[in-house]
Amino acid sequence: MKKILLVDDDKTLQTVLTRYLEKRGYSVRVVISGVQGLKLFAQDPPDLVVSDIMMPGMDGLEFCRRLRATRPGQLVPFIFLTAKKDLEDRIQGHYIGADDYITKPFEPLELLAKIEAQLERSRRIHSEMVRLMQKVPEDSEGNEYGDNLSGSSAKAKDPEPEEDLPLTPAEARVFWEVIQGLTNKQISQRLFISPRTVQTHLSNILTKLNLENRSQLVRFAFEHGYRPPQTQDEQRAAEARG
Repeated sequence: MKKILLVDDDKTLQTVLTRYLEKRGYSVRVVISGVQGLKLFAQDPPDLVVSDIMMPGMDGLEFCRRLRATRPGQLVPFIFLTAKKDLEDRIQGHYIGADDYITKPFEPLELLAKIEAQLERSRRIHSEMVRLMQKVPEDSEGNEYGDNLSGSSAKAKDPEPEEDLPLTPAEARVFWEVIQGLTNKQISQRLFISPRTVQTHLSNILTKLNLENRSQLVRFAFEHGYRPPQTQDEQRAAEARG
């Protein structure tokens, strides 16, 4: 059962959406502010976040910004649910890390479609990450890594992430998009910046990390432990395998 974190101070909307989504097989946790959202996310990370923007205390924009600044919150699907319709608000929401945006009033079926689309995209990303992680040892045969990975005793332990990357916040956002295999055009659409700006950030990233191309950047990310957090289902499956 996929878990959704709903952050909204509208009690009527909370009730309607909770009932609607639970009837369709989702587990829904509800809080009324960004502060509560951060606390609950840290305690029990969901598979997807739906958040209003206008809320007391910490608003949705700040909540999203702080969530994206944490490693577990880097890649979790995030949908803004708000009455704001101005283009500037949409741009700001996407720029700080939201994956999608729906304005009130709306049909629950439309929100459900967006949720399912984001969860499916997240599933594909995780599958591709697993494929790439499995490919690294194969590509390393014959070098210093391959020598250590041969034989039955070569079950390597996942590397622990190193210290924070020496990147600016904008470069860090591009870094996470690149290692998911997205093109400059796709990244520019997701982050609401021009492809030229994406390329500038990518060039800076490669220079700072002493790398030459995207392939080396992806390998660097996996070899140094920079990867999306596991979903709760994946964590349980890993524990079951022992």
